[in-house]
Amino acid sequence: MRALFWLIGLFSLAVGLSLAARYNDGYVLFVLPPWRVEVSLNLLVVLWLAAFAILYLLLRLVVNTLRMPGQVRAFRERKKKEKGQRSLREALSSLFEGRYGQAIKSAEIAAATGEAPGLSALVAARAAHAMNDEARFQSWLARAARHDAQVRSARLMTQADLYCRSRDFTAALESLETLDRGGQRHIAALRLALKVRQGAGQWQEVLRLARHLEKHKVIGSEHAAALKARANQELMRGMEHDPLGLARYFDDLPAAERRDAKMAALAARALLDAGDEASLLSARQVIEEALEAEWEPLLARLYGEIKGGDLRARTAKAEKWLKSHTEDAQLLMTLGRLCREQQLWGKAESYLEAALAVEPGRAAHLELARLYDILGRSESANKHYREAAEF
Repeated sequence: MRALFWLIGLFSLAVGLSLAARYNDGYVLFVLPPWRVEVSLNLLVVLWLAAFAILYLLLRLVVNTLRMPGQVRAFRERKKKEKGQRSLREALSSLFEGRYGQAIKSAEIAAATGEAPGLSALVAARAAHAMNDEARFQSWLARAARHDAQVRSARLMTQADLYCRSRDFTAALESLETLDRGGQRHIAALRLALKVRQGAGQWQEVLRLARHLEKHKVIGSEHAAALKARANQELMRGMEHDPLGLARYFDDLPAAERRDAKMAALAARALLDAGDEASLLSARQVIEEALEAEWEPLLARLYGEIKGGDLRARTAKAEKWLKSHTEDAQLLMTLGRLCREQQLWGKAESYLEAALAVEPGRAAHLELARLYDILGRSESANKHYREAAEF
């Protein structure tokens, strides 16, 4: 529609000019002795316009000719840039598709064209790592390091992630510490640091990071609880040679973390090994609190290993638990031991036989054999000793 309007306008202008020229009788006289040239004014105007158009076209031709080398260079640069961008997109696509060889080829082309050379090198490094090509992996990381002004944080995160996957936790920690010194401690880095510290066995740091990430709702409460439980357990295992120190560590834990049955079992075992009256009392408290929060057969067994103390109160507590855990063999054996220590022979025998019926095993046979030894029933004791030896 626009072209039609332009065409109508041009035809209208031409008609108008031709009509105006009919009423113009003027002329122009050029005198150059001995010559005289008389030209119509209309023709002169047309000639002037034609001369202007020719001069303009000649000047445009000269300017475009002078600009041509620069335009050719710009064209080539544009094509080179387009090729680099296309190659980088292909490299990323191939990496996500799992075509690692093609990803490296495309990244090589992108880097050669100068299109995000640092990013291209990181893509190639990931692809080489996925192919277990250590030489090319290190080579591409070195190339990425030459463009740290662009991709320093990305390079360090990539290094840490890939070293972690290779279980080279020392190198991964070095990358994360370098990143930390640069003030780039963001959420993804903290998540990765948690994984690396866990792999490196740095449980104190795992505990600190798990608490920090849970506080800021970066990880779920269940995941955080599992991480904190594992870290506390590993730290407590490292203190098994120091029972009192282990008990103090357990006492200092937040209430939510103390409810873990396995940690309570570690603390109770350490206190039982200490053997003094205060430690045994602490062991009893630890076990009772933990079993009230979460049932754990191991704790029920340790409850029967506490020496001395108020046996009647402990027996009453254990019988209360039995109402909810009638099929727990460890609790039945604990009741058998407690009754045996109080010389309640019939109840002890009944509980131990019930434990043996629920879960036949070496421990139950040995407990019955010891009871029968005390009662002087040698034949029954020997029978259970033989059966214990078969397990």
